[in-house]
Amino acid sequence: MTPETAGMIGIALLVFLFLLRVPVAFSMAIVGLVGFAYLSDAESALTILAQDVYETLSNYPLSVIPMFILMGSFAFASGISQRLYATSYTWVGKFPGGLTVATVLACSGFSAICGSSAATAATMGKIALPEMKKYGYDDVLATGTVASAGTLGILIPPSTVLIIYGILAEQSIGKLFIAGILPGAILSIFFVATVVLLCLRNPKLGPPGPPTSWRAKVLSLGGIIEAVILFCLAIGGLFLGWFSPTQAGAIGACGAFFIGLFRGHFNLKVILESMKDGLRTSCMVLFILAGATVFGHFLAISNIPFALAEWVENLPLPSMAIMCVLLLIYFFGGFFMDAMAMIVVTIPIFFPMVERLGFDPIWFGVMLVLVGEMGVITPPVGVNVFVIKGIAPDIPLEKIFRGIFPFLGALIILTILLLLVPQIATFLPSLVAY
Repeated sequence: MTPETAGMIGIALLVFLFLLRVPVAFSMAIVGLVGFAYLSDAESALTILAQDVYETLSNYPLSVIPMFILMGSFAFASGISQRLYATSYTWVGKFPGGLTVATVLACSGFSAICGSSAATAATMGKIALPEMKKYGYDDVLATGTVASAGTLGILIPPSTVLIIYGILAEQSIGKLFIAGILPGAILSIFFVATVVLLCLRNPKLGPPGPPTSWRAKVLSLGGIIEAVILFCLAIGGLFLGWFSPTQAGAIGACGAFFIGLFRGHFNLKVILESMKDGLRTSCMVLFILAGATVFGHFLAISNIPFALAEWVENLPLPSMAIMCVLLLIYFFGGFFMDAMAMIVVTIPIFFPMVERLGFDPIWFGVMLVLVGEMGVITPPVGVNVFVIKGIAPDIPLEKIFRGIFPFLGALIILTILLLLVPQIATFLPSLVAY
Protein backbone atom coordinates (compact mmCIF):
# COMPACT_ATOMS: atom_id res chain seq x y z
CA MET A 1 0.00 0.00 0.00
CA THR A 2 1.39 3.40 -0.98
CA PRO A 3 1.76 6.15 1.67
CA GLU A 4 -0.91 8.22 -0.11
CA THR A 5 -3.40 5.32 0.02
CA ALA A 6 -2.66 4.77 3.70
CA GLY A 7 -3.24 8.48 4.30
CA MET A 8 -6.61 8.44 2.54
CA ILE A 9 -7.69 5.39 4.58
CA GLY A 10 -6.56 7.19 7.72
CA ILE A 11 -8.65 10.27 6.88
CA ALA A 12 -11.70 8.10 6.15
CA LEU A 13 -11.21 6.26 9.45
CA LEU A 14 -10.93 9.59 11.28
CA VAL A 15 -14.22 10.82 9.82
CA PHE A 16 -15.82 7.49 10.74
CA LEU A 17 -14.67 7.84 14.36
CA PHE A 18 -16.04 11.40 14.45
CA LEU A 19 -19.42 10.15 13.25
CA LEU A 20 -19.34 7.54 16.01
CA ARG A 21 -18.92 10.46 18.46
CA VAL A 22 -15.49 9.25 19.64
CA PRO A 23 -13.79 12.26 21.31
CA VAL A 24 -11.92 14.34 18.75
CA ALA A 25 -8.57 14.23 20.59
CA PHE A 26 -8.61 10.43 20.95
CA SER A 27 -9.77 9.93 17.36
CA MET A 28 -6.86 11.90 15.92
CA ALA A 29 -4.30 10.42 18.31
CA ILE A 30 -5.38 6.81 17.61
CA VAL A 31 -5.45 7.19 13.82
CA GLY A 32 -2.18 9.14 13.86
CA LEU A 33 -0.43 6.56 16.04
CA VAL A 34 -1.59 3.53 14.05
CA GLY A 35 -0.96 5.24 10.72
CA PHE A 36 2.53 6.39 11.68
CA ALA A 37 3.35 2.91 12.98
CA TYR A 38 2.20 1.38 9.68
CA LEU A 39 4.23 3.76 7.50
CA SER A 40 7.26 3.77 9.80
CA ASP A 41 7.51 1.46 12.83
CA ALA A 42 5.83 1.05 16.22
CA GLU A 43 8.78 2.36 18.23
CA SER A 44 8.94 5.61 16.26
CA ALA A 45 5.16 6.03 16.53
CA LEU A 46 5.23 5.69 20.34
CA THR A 47 8.11 8.16 20.53
CA ILE A 48 6.18 10.67 18.42
CA LEU A 49 3.09 10.22 20.62
CA ALA A 50 5.00 10.86 23.86
CA GLN A 51 6.92 13.78 22.37
CA ASP A 52 3.84 15.51 20.90
CA VAL A 53 1.78 15.21 24.08
CA TYR A 54 4.63 16.50 26.25
CA GLU A 55 5.52 19.41 23.96
CA THR A 56 1.88 20.49 23.64
CA LEU A 57 1.17 20.46 27.36
CA SER A 58 4.45 22.18 28.26
CA ASN A 59 4.26 24.88 25.58
CA TYR A 60 4.13 28.28 27.35
CA PRO A 61 2.31 30.20 24.55
CA LEU A 62 -0.60 27.78 24.97
CA SER A 63 -1.09 29.00 28.54
CA VAL A 64 -3.23 31.75 27.02
CA ILE A 65 -5.96 29.12 26.45
CA PRO A 66 -6.74 28.17 30.07
CA MET A 67 -6.57 31.83 31.10
CA PHE A 68 -9.31 32.99 28.74
CA ILE A 69 -11.37 29.84 29.33
CA LEU A 70 -11.18 30.45 33.10
CA MET A 71 -12.28 34.04 32.47
CA GLY A 72 -15.38 32.74 30.69
CA SER A 73 -16.15 30.26 33.48
CA PHE A 74 -15.93 32.93 36.17
CA ALA A 75 -17.96 35.35 34.03
CA PHE A 76 -20.80 32.84 33.72
CA ALA A 77 -20.77 31.98 37.43
CA SER A 78 -20.80 35.67 38.39
CA GLY A 79 -24.12 36.18 36.57
CA ILE A 80 -22.79 38.46 33.83
CA SER A 81 -24.58 36.49 31.11
CA GLN A 82 -27.96 36.81 32.85
CA ARG A 83 -27.51 40.57 33.24
CA LEU A 84 -26.50 40.94 29.60
CA TYR A 85 -29.64 39.13 28.52
CA ALA A 86 -31.85 41.15 30.86
CA THR A 87 -30.44 44.43 29.52
CA SER A 88 -30.88 43.35 25.90
CA TYR A 89 -34.45 42.23 26.55
CA THR A 90 -35.33 45.52 28.28
CA TRP A 91 -34.27 47.46 25.18
CA VAL A 92 -35.59 45.29 22.32
CA GLY A 93 -38.05 42.82 23.88
CA LYS A 94 -41.17 44.73 22.88
CA PHE A 95 -40.47 44.41 19.14
CA PRO A 96 -41.53 41.42 17.00
CA GLY A 97 -38.90 38.76 17.56
CA GLY A 98 -37.57 40.89 20.41
CA LEU A 99 -36.49 37.97 22.57
CA THR A 100 -34.48 36.45 19.72
CA VAL A 101 -32.88 39.84 18.97
CA ALA A 102 -32.04 40.12 22.68
CA THR A 103 -30.50 36.65 22.51
CA VAL A 104 -28.23 37.65 19.61
CA LEU A 105 -27.14 40.83 21.40
CA ALA A 106 -26.52 38.97 24.66
CA CYS A 107 -24.50 36.31 22.80
CA SER A 108 -22.41 39.09 21.26
CA GLY A 109 -21.71 40.55 24.68
CA PHE A 110 -20.93 37.21 26.30
CA SER A 111 -18.67 36.22 23.39
CA ALA A 112 -16.48 39.21 24.26
CA ILE A 113 -15.62 37.58 27.61
CA CYS A 114 -15.91 33.88 26.77
CA GLY A 115 -14.03 32.70 23.65
CA SER A 116 -15.91 29.45 23.05
CA SER A 117 -18.76 28.81 20.62
CA ALA A 118 -20.23 25.84 22.50
CA ALA A 119 -19.95 27.63 25.86
CA THR A 120 -21.73 30.71 24.50
CA ALA A 121 -24.54 28.61 22.99
CA ALA A 122 -24.92 26.56 26.19
CA THR A 123 -24.87 29.58 28.50
CA MET A 124 -27.35 31.70 26.56
CA GLY A 125 -29.49 28.68 25.69
CA LYS A 126 -30.11 27.95 29.37
CA ILE A 127 -31.24 31.54 29.87
CA ALA A 128 -33.06 32.37 26.62
CA LEU A 129 -34.86 29.17 25.60
CA PRO A 130 -37.16 29.00 28.68
CA GLU A 131 -38.08 32.68 28.18
CA MET A 132 -38.87 32.21 24.50
CA LYS A 133 -40.96 29.14 25.26
CA LYS A 134 -42.88 31.13 27.90
CA TYR A 135 -43.77 33.84 25.36
CA GLY A 136 -44.80 31.36 22.65
CA TYR A 137 -41.83 31.68 20.29
CA ASP A 138 -41.51 29.15 17.49
CA ASP A 139 -39.14 26.31 18.45
CA VAL A 140 -37.35 26.39 15.09
CA LEU A 141 -36.60 30.12 15.37
CA ALA A 142 -35.68 29.96 19.08
CA THR A 143 -33.25 27.05 18.89
CA GLY A 144 -31.79 28.11 15.53
CA THR A 145 -31.08 31.59 16.88
CA VAL A 146 -29.28 30.38 20.00
CA ALA A 147 -27.22 27.76 18.14
CA SER A 148 -26.22 30.26 15.44
CA ALA A 149 -25.59 33.27 17.69
CA GLY A 150 -23.38 31.03 19.82
CA THR A 151 -20.93 30.92 16.90
CA LEU A 152 -20.02 34.52 17.72
CA GLY A 153 -18.00 33.01 20.57
CA ILE A 154 -15.19 31.99 18.20
CA LEU A 155 -15.15 35.24 16.19
CA ILE A 156 -15.54 38.08 18.68
CA PRO A 157 -12.37 38.19 20.82
CA PRO A 158 -11.17 36.47 22.89
CA SER A 159 -11.45 33.41 20.65
CA THR A 160 -9.83 30.06 21.44
CA VAL A 161 -9.81 29.17 17.72
CA LEU A 162 -7.97 32.39 16.82
CA ILE A 163 -5.48 31.64 19.60
CA ILE A 164 -4.80 28.19 18.12
CA TYR A 165 -4.47 29.64 14.62
CA GLY A 166 -2.09 32.35 15.86
CA ILE A 167 0.16 29.80 17.56
CA LEU A 168 0.23 27.41 14.59
CA ALA A 169 0.69 30.14 11.96
CA GLU A 170 3.06 32.15 14.19
CA GLN A 171 0.89 35.26 13.98
CA SER A 172 0.20 37.91 16.61
CA ILE A 173 -2.70 36.74 18.79
CA GLY A 174 -3.36 40.36 19.74
CA LYS A 175 -3.77 41.38 16.10
CA LEU A 176 -6.00 38.37 15.42
CA PHE A 177 -8.23 39.31 18.35
CA ILE A 178 -8.52 42.87 17.10
CA ALA A 179 -9.19 41.62 13.54
CA GLY A 180 -12.26 39.77 14.80
CA ILE A 181 -13.95 42.84 16.29
CA LEU A 182 -15.44 44.44 13.14
CA PRO A 183 -16.48 41.15 11.45
CA GLY A 184 -18.02 40.06 14.77
CA ALA A 185 -20.01 43.29 15.05
CA ILE A 186 -21.17 43.04 11.43
CA LEU A 187 -22.19 39.40 11.87
CA SER A 188 -24.21 40.34 14.96
CA ILE A 189 -26.04 42.97 12.87
CA PHE A 190 -26.64 40.42 10.11
CA PHE A 191 -28.08 37.95 12.64
CA VAL A 192 -30.37 40.65 14.07
CA ALA A 193 -31.50 41.56 10.54
CA THR A 194 -32.19 37.87 9.83
CA VAL A 195 -34.42 37.61 12.91
CA VAL A 196 -36.27 40.84 12.09
CA LEU A 197 -36.93 39.80 8.48
CA LEU A 198 -38.20 36.37 9.55
CA CYS A 199 -40.55 37.88 12.15
CA LEU A 200 -41.79 40.61 9.82
CA ARG A 201 -42.69 37.94 7.27
CA ASN A 202 -44.39 35.78 9.91
CA PRO A 203 -45.11 37.65 13.19
CA LYS A 204 -46.30 34.41 14.84
CA LEU A 205 -42.69 33.18 14.93
CA GLY A 206 -41.73 35.73 17.60
CA PRO A 207 -44.55 37.68 19.31
CA PRO A 208 -43.50 40.92 21.04
CA GLY A 209 -43.02 41.12 24.78
CA PRO A 210 -44.36 43.80 27.16
CA PRO A 211 -43.09 47.38 26.59
CA THR A 212 -40.63 48.97 29.02
CA SER A 213 -40.19 52.61 30.04
CA TRP A 214 -37.16 54.72 29.14
CA ARG A 215 -36.29 54.86 32.83
CA ALA A 216 -36.15 51.05 32.95
CA LYS A 217 -34.04 51.03 29.80
CA VAL A 218 -31.49 53.46 31.21
CA LEU A 219 -31.33 51.66 34.55
CA SER A 220 -30.81 48.32 32.78
CA LEU A 221 -27.55 49.58 31.24
CA GLY A 222 -25.92 48.86 34.56
CA GLY A 223 -26.12 45.20 33.59
CA ILE A 224 -23.54 45.58 30.81
CA ILE A 225 -20.97 47.62 32.74
CA GLU A 226 -19.11 44.55 34.04
CA ALA A 227 -18.85 42.95 30.59
CA VAL A 228 -17.55 46.24 29.15
CA ILE A 229 -14.97 46.52 31.95
CA LEU A 230 -13.73 42.95 31.35
CA PHE A 231 -13.54 43.47 27.59
CA CYS A 232 -11.65 46.75 27.99
CA LEU A 233 -9.26 45.18 30.49
CA ALA A 234 -8.42 42.17 28.36
CA ILE A 235 -8.77 43.28 24.73
CA GLY A 236 -8.19 46.99 25.35
CA GLY A 237 -4.96 46.19 27.17
CA LEU A 238 -3.86 44.03 24.23
CA PHE A 239 -4.74 46.78 21.75
CA LEU A 240 -2.67 49.31 23.70
CA GLY A 241 0.23 46.88 24.15
CA TRP A 242 0.06 46.95 27.95
CA PHE A 243 0.36 43.18 28.32
CA SER A 244 0.68 39.90 26.45
CA PRO A 245 -2.26 37.63 25.51
CA THR A 246 -1.58 35.30 28.46
CA GLN A 247 -1.46 38.26 30.83
CA ALA A 248 -4.67 39.62 29.29
CA GLY A 249 -6.45 36.34 29.97
CA ALA A 250 -5.14 36.21 33.54
CA ILE A 251 -6.26 39.80 34.22
CA GLY A 252 -9.67 39.08 32.69
CA ALA A 253 -10.06 35.95 34.83
CA CYS A 254 -9.13 37.90 37.97
CA GLY A 255 -11.60 40.64 36.99
CA ALA A 256 -14.43 38.15 36.52
CA PHE A 257 -13.52 36.49 39.83
CA PHE A 258 -13.68 39.77 41.78
CA ILE A 259 -16.96 40.72 40.07
CA GLY A 260 -18.44 37.43 41.28
CA LEU A 261 -17.18 38.12 44.81
CA PHE A 262 -18.51 41.68 44.76
CA ARG A 263 -21.92 40.53 43.51
CA GLY A 264 -22.11 37.85 46.18
CA HIS A 265 -22.49 35.05 43.63
CA PHE A 266 -19.38 33.20 44.75
CA ASN A 267 -18.88 30.76 47.58
CA LEU A 268 -16.31 28.00 47.86
CA LYS A 269 -18.50 25.49 45.99
CA VAL A 270 -19.17 27.87 43.07
CA ILE A 271 -15.50 28.84 42.80
CA LEU A 272 -14.36 25.22 42.75
CA GLU A 273 -17.05 24.28 40.22
CA SER A 274 -16.04 27.17 37.92
CA MET A 275 -12.39 26.20 38.15
CA LYS A 276 -13.27 22.56 37.43
CA ASP A 277 -15.30 23.57 34.35
CA GLY A 278 -12.44 25.76 33.13
CA LEU A 279 -9.91 23.00 33.72
CA ARG A 280 -12.06 20.41 31.93
CA THR A 281 -12.50 22.65 28.87
CA SER A 282 -8.80 23.62 28.82
CA CYS A 283 -7.75 19.96 28.95
CA MET A 284 -10.13 19.17 26.10
CA VAL A 285 -8.62 21.92 23.91
CA LEU A 286 -5.01 21.04 24.74
CA PHE A 287 -5.55 17.32 24.13
CA ILE A 288 -7.22 18.13 20.80
CA LEU A 289 -4.03 20.01 19.90
CA ALA A 290 -1.85 17.10 21.02
CA GLY A 291 -3.95 14.56 19.10
CA ALA A 292 -3.97 16.75 16.01
CA THR A 293 -0.19 17.06 16.18
CA VAL A 294 0.17 13.27 16.21
CA PHE A 295 -2.27 13.00 13.31
CA GLY A 296 -0.39 15.76 11.48
CA HIS A 297 2.85 13.78 11.68
CA PHE A 298 1.08 10.78 10.14
CA LEU A 299 -0.29 12.96 7.34
CA ALA A 300 3.16 14.43 6.74
CA ILE A 301 4.78 11.06 6.05
CA SER A 302 1.78 9.99 3.95
CA ASN A 303 2.67 12.83 1.53
CA ILE A 304 -1.03 13.79 1.17
CA PRO A 305 -0.64 17.37 2.49
CA PHE A 306 2.08 18.21 -0.01
CA ALA A 307 0.21 16.60 -2.90
CA LEU A 308 -3.03 18.38 -2.00
CA ALA A 309 -1.35 21.76 -1.51
CA GLU A 310 0.51 21.36 -4.80
CA TRP A 311 -2.73 20.45 -6.61
CA VAL A 312 -4.59 23.47 -5.24
CA GLU A 313 -1.69 25.85 -5.86
CA ASN A 314 -1.21 24.66 -9.45
CA LEU A 315 -4.84 25.06 -10.45
CA PRO A 316 -5.05 27.23 -13.61
CA LEU A 317 -6.94 29.90 -11.68
CA PRO A 318 -6.21 33.37 -10.30
CA SER A 319 -5.18 33.54 -6.65
CA MET A 320 -8.61 34.71 -5.44
CA ALA A 321 -10.29 31.75 -7.16
CA ILE A 322 -7.77 29.41 -5.52
CA MET A 323 -8.66 30.98 -2.17
CA CYS A 324 -12.34 30.27 -2.88
CA VAL A 325 -11.49 26.62 -3.61
CA LEU A 326 -9.57 26.49 -0.34
CA LEU A 327 -12.48 27.94 1.62
CA LEU A 328 -14.84 25.43 0.00
CA ILE A 329 -12.54 22.63 1.20
CA TYR A 330 -12.81 24.03 4.73
CA PHE A 331 -16.57 24.49 4.37
CA PHE A 332 -17.20 20.87 3.36
CA GLY A 333 -14.62 19.63 5.85
CA GLY A 334 -16.64 21.39 8.56
CA PHE A 335 -19.50 18.97 7.89
CA PHE A 336 -17.41 16.22 9.49
CA MET A 337 -14.78 17.86 11.71
CA ASP A 338 -14.83 20.27 14.64
CA ALA A 339 -13.59 23.74 13.62
CA MET A 340 -10.61 23.66 15.97
CA ALA A 341 -9.58 20.15 14.94
CA MET A 342 -9.82 21.02 11.26
CA ILE A 343 -7.70 24.15 11.66
CA VAL A 344 -5.06 22.29 13.67
CA VAL A 345 -4.82 19.52 11.08
CA THR A 346 -4.84 21.70 7.97
CA ILE A 347 -2.86 24.82 8.85
CA PRO A 348 0.51 23.08 8.32
CA ILE A 349 -0.80 21.98 4.92
CA PHE A 350 -2.28 25.16 3.51
CA PHE A 351 -0.75 28.09 5.36
CA PRO A 352 2.58 28.12 3.43
CA MET A 353 0.59 28.16 0.19
CA VAL A 354 -1.57 31.05 1.44
CA GLU A 355 1.58 33.07 2.18
CA ARG A 356 3.06 32.28 -1.25
CA LEU A 357 -0.16 33.47 -2.91
CA GLY A 358 0.23 36.81 -1.11
CA PHE A 359 -2.81 36.77 1.19
CA ASP A 360 -2.72 38.54 4.54
CA PRO A 361 -2.37 35.85 7.26
CA ILE A 362 -4.45 37.87 9.74
CA TRP A 363 -7.29 38.14 7.22
CA PHE A 364 -6.97 34.43 6.41
CA GLY A 365 -7.34 33.58 10.10
CA VAL A 366 -10.62 35.48 10.32
CA MET A 367 -11.84 33.78 7.15
CA LEU A 368 -11.06 30.36 8.62
CA VAL A 369 -13.02 31.21 11.75
CA LEU A 370 -16.01 32.32 9.65
CA VAL A 371 -16.00 29.06 7.71
CA GLY A 372 -15.47 27.20 10.98
CA GLU A 373 -18.57 28.92 12.37
CA MET A 374 -20.56 27.34 9.56
CA GLY A 375 -19.22 23.94 10.55
CA VAL A 376 -20.39 24.16 14.19
CA ILE A 377 -24.03 24.55 13.08
CA THR A 378 -24.21 22.34 9.97
CA PRO A 379 -24.95 18.58 9.95
CA PRO A 380 -23.76 15.98 10.70
CA VAL A 381 -21.25 17.28 13.32
CA GLY A 382 -22.94 20.61 14.22
CA VAL A 383 -21.54 20.89 17.76
CA ASN A 384 -23.73 23.86 18.72
CA VAL A 385 -26.86 22.09 17.52
CA PHE A 386 -26.13 19.12 19.77
CA VAL A 387 -25.44 21.51 22.66
CA ILE A 388 -28.90 23.06 22.19
CA LYS A 389 -30.43 19.59 21.86
CA GLY A 390 -28.97 18.77 25.27
CA ILE A 391 -30.58 21.88 26.77
CA ALA A 392 -33.94 21.32 25.02
CA PRO A 393 -34.30 17.52 24.69
CA ASP A 394 -38.00 17.81 23.83
CA ILE A 395 -37.25 19.63 20.55
CA PRO A 396 -36.40 17.30 17.61
CA LEU A 397 -32.88 17.62 16.19
CA GLU A 398 -34.37 18.17 12.73
CA LYS A 399 -36.11 21.35 13.95
CA ILE A 400 -32.91 22.80 15.38
CA PHE A 401 -30.99 22.12 12.16
CA ARG A 402 -33.84 23.69 10.17
CA GLY A 403 -33.57 26.81 12.31
CA ILE A 404 -29.91 27.48 11.52
CA PHE A 405 -30.24 27.82 7.73
CA PRO A 406 -31.30 31.50 7.59
CA PHE A 407 -28.32 32.32 9.82
CA LEU A 408 -26.04 30.20 7.67
CA GLY A 409 -27.02 32.53 4.82
CA ALA A 410 -25.86 35.51 6.92
CA LEU A 411 -22.51 33.79 7.52
CA ILE A 412 -22.06 33.15 3.79
CA ILE A 413 -22.87 36.78 2.96
CA LEU A 414 -20.28 38.04 5.45
CA THR A 415 -17.69 35.60 4.07
CA ILE A 416 -18.26 36.95 0.55
CA LEU A 417 -18.09 40.52 1.88
CA LEU A 418 -14.72 39.81 3.52
CA LEU A 419 -13.44 38.26 0.30
CA LEU A 420 -14.35 41.44 -1.57
CA VAL A 421 -13.35 43.89 1.18
CA PRO A 422 -10.54 42.32 3.26
CA GLN A 423 -9.95 45.68 4.98
CA ILE A 424 -12.91 44.89 7.24
CA ALA A 425 -10.61 42.43 9.03
CA THR A 426 -7.23 44.11 8.46
CA PHE A 427 -7.96 47.79 9.21
CA LEU A 428 -7.94 47.68 13.02
CA PRO A 429 -4.88 45.38 13.27
CA SER A 430 -2.98 47.78 10.99
CA LEU A 431 -3.28 50.41 13.72
CA VAL A 432 -1.42 48.19 16.20
CA ALA A 433 2.36 48.39 16.30
CA TYR A 434 3.19 44.87 17.56
